[in-house]
Amino acid sequence: MEDNDPPLACTKPPGLVFSKLFRKGFRRLAFCKVCHDRGVVVQGNRAVPCSCAAQRAILRRFQDSCLPEALRSCTFTAFSFKYYSRQITDSPKGISYHESARLTFRAALAFVEDFGKKERIDGLLFTGPVGSGKTFLACCIANALLDRGCPVLFLVVPDLLDRLRSTYDPNRGPGELTEQEILNAARNVPLLILDDLGAHNYTDWVRNKLYSILNYRLNHALPVIITTNINLEDLEEYLGERTTSRIYQMCRPYRLLVDIDIRVLQRREK
Repeated sequence: MEDNDPPLACTKPPGLVFSKLFRKGFRRLAFCKVCHDRGVVVQGNRAVPCSCAAQRAILRRFQDSCLPEALRSCTFTAFSFKYYSRQITDSPKGISYHESARLTFRAALAFVEDFGKKERIDGLLFTGPVGSGKTFLACCIANALLDRGCPVLFLVVPDLLDRLRSTYDPNRGPGELTEQEILNAARNVPLLILDDLGAHNYTDWVRNKLYSILNYRLNHALPVIITTNINLEDLEEYLGERTTSRIYQMCRPYRLLVDIDIRVLQRREK
């Protein structure tokens, strides 16, 4: 399939593909004593959805998103600005770390508000050092949209690449997903979140896979949220000119900066 071809009606929905690959450790709903886990109950001569059906639908959306259980608690109301200094300044922009965080937070809120309402919406690129809240804020977006019923895929880039490499294993089982199925799922989901597009070893193979996903989504007006600890000026060095150009065209960049890793501070608070 060429990058300019229209989105495919996948034989396996994107969520099904990735939940099969990545879903581990998700909680299950307790056994329903009303419908005995059938999802329907008989009332007179009619079968009607059980009251547990709505809960199961919500759980299924989160499972299919591949969002780890630990990140389900990431919400906009839980995002704290106390970790972002009012005194230290982001020199290139001339604003404090605190104000930069507020700008980034407002951009994330606006994205959720606009998602699904506009034919074309810019994605977001969150940059900053390790432990600056990039993944947390990306998951705030994911959780808000999943609660609204919007399909989302949350993929940690190194894990995605490992799964793509595993498709070349000659000993893999006959029912395992193909490389094309994985790529099609990442290309077609309404919102893709690529977490930890970090300073890894980007071979030509890796660059080509990332380019294939991002170029397809650009051509079909499908937004992406990206988190990275690579500075904007260094992106091309790692990702190459073609992929970097697509990211600039698709995403508005925002920066989260901290003087101390937020995870370290949170550990001290416990």
